[in-house]
Amino acid sequence: MHKIRGLYEKIYDFENLHQAYLEARKGKRYRIEVMKFTNHLEENLIQIQNELIWKTYEVGKYREFFVNEPKKRLIMALPFKDRVVQWAIYQVLNPYFEKGFIQDSYACRVDKGTHRAVNRLQYWLRYMHRRHSQFYALKLDISKYFYRVDHNVLMAILRRRIGDEDLLWLLETIARCEHTKFGVPLGDHQFESDRVGGVGMPIGNLTSQMFANLYLNELDQYAKQTLHVKFYLRYMDDIVVLHGNKKYLWALKEQIDEFVVHQLHLQLNNKTMVRSVSQGIEFVGFRVWPTHKKLRKKSALKMKRRLRYLQRSYARGEIGMQEVNNSVQSYLGILKHCNSHNLKTKLLRSLTFVRDNLN
Repeated sequence: MHKIRGLYEKIYDFENLHQAYLEARKGKRYRIEVMKFTNHLEENLIQIQNELIWKTYEVGKYREFFVNEPKKRLIMALPFKDRVVQWAIYQVLNPYFEKGFIQDSYACRVDKGTHRAVNRLQYWLRYMHRRHSQFYALKLDISKYFYRVDHNVLMAILRRRIGDEDLLWLLETIARCEHTKFGVPLGDHQFESDRVGGVGMPIGNLTSQMFANLYLNELDQYAKQTLHVKFYLRYMDDIVVLHGNKKYLWALKEQIDEFVVHQLHLQLNNKTMVRSVSQGIEFVGFRVWPTHKKLRKKSALKMKRRLRYLQRSYARGEIGMQEVNNSVQSYLGILKHCNSHNLKTKLLRSLTFVRDNLN
């Protein structure tokens, strides 16, 4: 494999750093830390440049918080300066990684995303439906994926792809951040007390998205090149394989499980299963059949609850029509991508005041 070389200087090139700053500030330009950075922009970019040239750069302290949808997740946010560094790396390095990814990997990639992933899955379902009276889906999911990525395995993958020691130093500095533990043990855990070192990536980092795709690209290549799996689709750690033979899929699951455990030091979770496609396949927030697709029940329920909350808040005068309208338009945009006439009707009827006031 041809190794990537000569990119480190491009990362700390001033024009690249300036473009990284522009990307990092999008949607955040009026936040206090961003405005402070902007007030001394040239000075701050030169400081980053010098730290990278002389290899004195250290990752800043993470700000931690939780989100609880669809389940509790620990999110870790870097100071703005470090986000500029991450963008500088991503802009230069990710295009080289992209060339090695399979076509049917859809997470965190330009011109991919959830809607293209679900449309591709439905295309395959229709293809299989025309050729088989009954066929099956193997659903694979990695247990606590972002929190269990092995740093040694990640660095070994990076070293196979990159032949630039300065760039490897920078990536390892970010991946192994000395002052923060990213990992959690398998099974029940408490984010506050059960953190472990040597594994894990912070959810919220741009480089984490890049590393995550690179890490599971090892599984993609094994599935496609070694196992010769045809109908294989991945969105981050959510994987679907289609086949007309249930026994074949169970045998395939065992082969993939062995690779995941021994080569990637990860584990499949108990969501992994083989089931008939007639029941629909849950994937990236939708349930998909050859003939139609619907919003997942949990997502629809969450949407209804949110709209009832907005209705009550609007009635109490706590929020304005613009905020309500923004949420409704966002949900209607989501529902355009599935068979949802009845749900859209119910949502609009439950918010009569929105229907009457929409522009």
